[in-house]
Amino acid sequence: MNHEPRPLTNDDRWSFNGGTHTSLYDVLGSQAGSDGTTFRVWAPAASRVEVVGNFNSWTDGWALNPDTSGIWSGHIPNIGKGEVYKYRIVPGDGGPPFDKADPHAFKAEEPPSTASVVWDLDYEWDDAEWMKNRYRANALDAPISIYELHLGSWRYEPGGYRAMAHQLAEYITETGFTHVELLPVMEHPFYGSWGYQVTGYYAATSRYGTPQDLMYLIDYLHQHDIGVILDWVPSHFPKDDHGLGMFDGTHLYEHADPKEGYHPDWDSLIFNYNRYEVRSFLLSSALFWLDKYHADGLRVDAVASMLYRDYSRKEGEWIPNEFGGRENLGAISLLRLINRAAYARFPDIQMYAEESTAFPAVTHPTDTGGLGFGQKWDMGWMNDTLEYVKRDPVHRKHHHSELSFRMVYAFNENFTLPLSHDEVVHGKGSLLGKQPGDRWQQFAGLRLLLSYQWAQPGKKLLFMGSEFGVDEEWNHEQELNWSIASHPENEGLARWVGDLNRLLRSEPALHERDCDHRGFRWIIGDDDANSVYAFLRLDSADKPLLFVANFTPVVRYDYRLGVPVAGEWSEVLNSDNLRYGGSGVLNSGPLQTSFEGAHGYEQSLAVTIPPMAAVFLTPTMV
Repeated sequence: MNHEPRPLTNDDRWSFNGGTHTSLYDVLGSQAGSDGTTFRVWAPAASRVEVVGNFNSWTDGWALNPDTSGIWSGHIPNIGKGEVYKYRIVPGDGGPPFDKADPHAFKAEEPPSTASVVWDLDYEWDDAEWMKNRYRANALDAPISIYELHLGSWRYEPGGYRAMAHQLAEYITETGFTHVELLPVMEHPFYGSWGYQVTGYYAATSRYGTPQDLMYLIDYLHQHDIGVILDWVPSHFPKDDHGLGMFDGTHLYEHADPKEGYHPDWDSLIFNYNRYEVRSFLLSSALFWLDKYHADGLRVDAVASMLYRDYSRKEGEWIPNEFGGRENLGAISLLRLINRAAYARFPDIQMYAEESTAFPAVTHPTDTGGLGFGQKWDMGWMNDTLEYVKRDPVHRKHHHSELSFRMVYAFNENFTLPLSHDEVVHGKGSLLGKQPGDRWQQFAGLRLLLSYQWAQPGKKLLFMGSEFGVDEEWNHEQELNWSIASHPENEGLARWVGDLNRLLRSEPALHERDCDHRGFRWIIGDDDANSVYAFLRLDSADKPLLFVANFTPVVRYDYRLGVPVAGEWSEVLNSDNLRYGGSGVLNSGPLQTSFEGAHGYEQSLAVTIPPMAAVFLTPTMV
């Protein structure tokens, strides 16, 4: 159905120019109606703006009219959905005209073509039940395990978004993850950027279908009780000629000074976060994906690069803020604005920050000085843990604190523990390949690593392929090597991940207090000689779950651990079980406490800790 374009009101102009507009997608870009299409684009420094496309053979442009807000508008009759177009901009300095894609287009041509496409967002959603109850699935006390994937290299399926919807829903249900996180699906010209070089901040990439096809994928996942988080990139944008750079002949979206406007890491441009219209552009983009695509959250990429003016810059290559500091005050203000608006309008979603520094209060409320995110990626945990597990077990006793240190800061923020795509590219190898030893030890080590991740306070994130132990590091040009998934050791690992996810859901101790220090208690964190760690997770009623990990290939028999509950304890999961590919060293039958005090408790358990393995135990009756 066609909806008549909404008029551009003075309130729209005022909030756009004031940096507070939250739904520019309703008024800017190409808005198709019953008798043609209305075009609106911001280009305040242009002397003339025309619409060119197939409808006029890309020659005699249809002129738009400017207003005092810098927006050019016009209505072209007899063209509608599917029309391919660009804006031909004549700069105010008298230079030659150039063509730009529409920054607010809902659809773009499939790369390498770069034009925009007139489109609508009509779609009949069938996820009302999910949307009504999703606050439970996204809550800080909910079990959240996120499967991160890149659609183009996960598993090839002719039919794009729609075909992948069915395959992905079946797979996620089988493996037990609660959410998927899609690497950026916003339009990007360079496939090798994995979606992180965005040109279409309101356009789903056409590589896998139409906007409605992506909506179908999200809708279908919701119908199978699977949440969807979208990667979103406000930290930089590419320099492609058809994109946002020098949009009207001036540095419109980016800073003019390369010390502020050029990103040395990615050879890209940095938004001018102090410019009000740019703030409206990014604010509206964030809310667009939550609104029109029913996303359950956004993972905001490279937040650290936004927060600091000297990020990846040497002395003399950056400009201090007005107070002489290194913080990017405009970016900080914008992130607070986006998070406030996102949670005000969609209180049942989560905003995730990929933030790699110790910037304070990332997940604290904005009214107390925080950035207002709901979750922050714990990059320190990821780095320390991977450094530890790469070491030969004989040397781990000298680096024991690499695993235990996290608990010094674990409750300063609301954390997600990521083992993401960044850890399995650029020569870093796969998670399996990071494990030392022979093939059996590598799989045991990976099961142990994932056990430790799932047992720790915090939400979980795992990149595709690691759940069944791919050998190769990720290559975006080819799909995962699914041919090995049926090998016994790979099947065992996948079975272990599935059982971890099921335990995460069924045991409140593993999720209810992820962000509450009362949900964690060390039993032993200083046994460096044996490379053993043991701790309790406690639910909101203080019912305990005991986690014990042995990071060496030596079985620890009769290892005594103090526990808070007397009586019988049962082993609920053991990564050394034969069904996972382990050696079969188990604690069979219930374990009985004895009144032999240990670790501050009056009673204790004698536990057998298998080699390179983790054990989860719970009291039989509490």
